[in-house]
Amino acid sequence: MVFFVLAAALAFTVAVLALVYKALQIMVDKRILHYQSDLLEKHCEEVQNMYRQTRGWRHDYHNHIQAMKAHLAMGRLAELERYLTDLDDDLRTVDTVVKTGNVMIDAILNSKLSLAKARGIAVDAEARVPEDLKGSVSEVELSMIIGNLLDNSMEACMKAADPSQRFIRVYIDVLKGQLYVYVMNSVGEKLRKTGAGYASTKSSEGHGFGLMRIDRVVNRYHGYLERQDEEGVFVTEIMLPLAS
Repeated sequence: MVFFVLAAALAFTVAVLALVYKALQIMVDKRILHYQSDLLEKHCEEVQNMYRQTRGWRHDYHNHIQAMKAHLAMGRLAELERYLTDLDDDLRTVDTVVKTGNVMIDAILNSKLSLAKARGIAVDAEARVPEDLKGSVSEVELSMIIGNLLDNSMEACMKAADPSQRFIRVYIDVLKGQLYVYVMNSVGEKLRKTGAGYASTKSSEGHGFGLMRIDRVVNRYHGYLERQDEEGVFVTEIMLPLAS
């Protein structure tokens, strides 16, 4: 009799655990799907922003060609030379938002910061990253960290009621043998503490998923991570050991 009771209890426990596991699996799958959808939406917005910039450059290029042809047709060589000099000066000032020294990090930083500027967010960035990160955090993982940090920063900035108060500051450099990453941004609402991280009352599921991915990479490389919710701003500091 006892045997049958124990067997029934065991069967019931296994059934409950199976249901719990299935429910957790569905929840995780849903979060992953939401995160992927969020990434796709952000990627599409970045592509659209790049397309608008390319169209603008094409329009300007066409106008410059027409102006130079007009000077040439009328024999205004001195005016043409001045025009080319002015154009060269303009091209020197219209450059990427930031150059770090690492091509992949340049790509992710400029993509995100250009999108931030297109959204009306003031951007202040200074970054230096070793060209070769072999033996340290991989470029892919560092790009993921920076991309998620800036996605979260833009999301927080856009919640600020006053557009003039929206800003993102980025500083990346090598300090004492470690890669130091600093991101400060304005916030539109008080954030709530959630374990080791922070979230707003309206944060997307992808926001939390991105934070967890950052935490995992920093922990894997035995790095340092600090998040600070100050008055009107949010600050993230990360330090990752570099191979000597």
